[in-house]
Amino acid sequence: MNISEFHDDKKDVSAKQIFKTTEGNVTALQILENAILKEHVTKVPALLVCVAGKVIFENENGLHQALAQGDSLHIEPMVKHWVKGVHDSQLLLIK
Repeated sequence: MNISEFHDDKKDVSAKQIFKTTEGNVTALQILENAILKEHVTKVPALLVCVAGKVIFENENGLHQALAQGDSLHIEPMVKHWVKGVHDSQLLLIK
């Protein structure tokens, strides 16, 4: 199965949990070009991995980082952040 198959092609932003353990989970994210995953926080450290496409990750501390295919980023807990789609993108969020 391809990661893109977890999502509806028409939704600008889509999240679907694809794997869960007793200690964490993996969520497949789709962010289409010019769409924004709105501002939010995570209570636990997380890892964001770009599988395809390109996004811009930003947080309230001034971090502004582009992620393209194969790039990853550690997300700090309790820090507001958001993600903008530069190109149609598929990502994995690991918590």
